[in-house]
Amino acid sequence: MQTEIDAMGLAVEVQILGVNEAGYENGNVTACEGKDLPWLQETQDQMVWVTWRVNYRDVIIIDEDNEPLATYNLTDHDLGNADDYDELKGMLVNYAGGR
Repeated sequence: MQTEIDAMGLAVEVQILGVNEAGYENGNVTACEGKDLPWLQETQDQMVWVTWRVNYRDVIIIDEDNEPLATYNLTDHDLGNADDYDELKGMLVNYAGGR
């Protein structure tokens, strides 16, 4: 999805990345193995899961000030389903000012 969005040449950059919840650091190696998705680790100083009210497998779309704009849960929406994939991609493109 990242490659597809990058190819669109949107005026606002879209960056897809993962943020692991504090306390679950032991899963980082497994989560990153064989993947190219940038992966960040939440810390006690930067508790974004609490600030953004994240549920497991949420995609949080944020603005340039790191303020949440929308949430899309990947447990409820399977990206293996073309409609769900297109819906999330459309949300990202729309929030970046694309069509």
